Amino acid sequence: MTLIGGYVAQRTGDRRHLVLGFAAGLMLGVVAFDLLPEALHQAPEEVHGVPQALLMFAAGFLTIHIIERAVAIHRGHEAEYAEHTHGQRPAHGHAHAHGHTPPAGTQGVGLTAALALVGHSVMDGFAIGAAFQAGTTVGTVVAIAVVAHDFADGFNTYTITRLYGNNRRRALTLLAADALAPVTGAAITLLFTIPERLLGLYLGFFAGFLLYLATSDILPEAHSPHPSRTTLLCTLAGVGFMWLVIGFAA
Repeated sequence: MTLIGGYVAQRTGDRRHLVLGFAAGLMLGVVAFDLLPEALHQAPEEVHGVPQALLMFAAGFLTIHIIERAVAIHRGHEAEYAEHTHGQRPAHGHAHAHGHTPPAGTQGVGLTAALALVGHSVMDGFAIGAAFQAGTTVGTVVAIAVVAHDFADGFNTYTITRLYGNNRRRALTLLAADALAPVTGAAITLLFTIPERLLGLYLGFFAGFLLYLATSDILPEAHSPHPSRTTLLCTLAGVGFMWLVIGFAA
């Protein structure tokens, strides 16, 4: 399913904005209906009246925001220097996968985001392995839920990597890593299991990371070339789809 998601990301063409809108909806649905509830369940302890999982959620959101702002400030200083010394703004030569030219220095952001998705897929595998330790029925339901949203994982891994100017080969390498990650995570649980509290904190952090990607990167990219009602409907459909998948798996 991860590889299928990556394949679809390469073949969307002019309808890319619709798939991006749907993918953003999937990401929002995963955060709201899966990651945050699970994080709160596994790390309910509070710090100054706020659950630790929600503090990590805010930390995840702010971490990727700070990384992106730091890159933007660097680009701004670079542009000012070039304009002052040469009378022109610097040209950036990295072509976007779909015709957009991303600013220089953003490849690292794309790699960080894609690696975070790979890390999430490893944790998906952990979840499958732990669930099967609890019982065959529980493990099967969790596995179905993971497989269902691995399509979005594959689509987002490829799209985010290319969105920030990384080449196709690098995007495909990360897509392959994302496809293998759940199997690796499940296999590791044969050796040991992650303490519930640490797992909850990680899930909260990743939820904030994913929310930022969906709202600050994917949705603006989806609406910039085609600000249409159809794109919005696709986003709503993505949220609704994840609601159904998680509801059936619960």
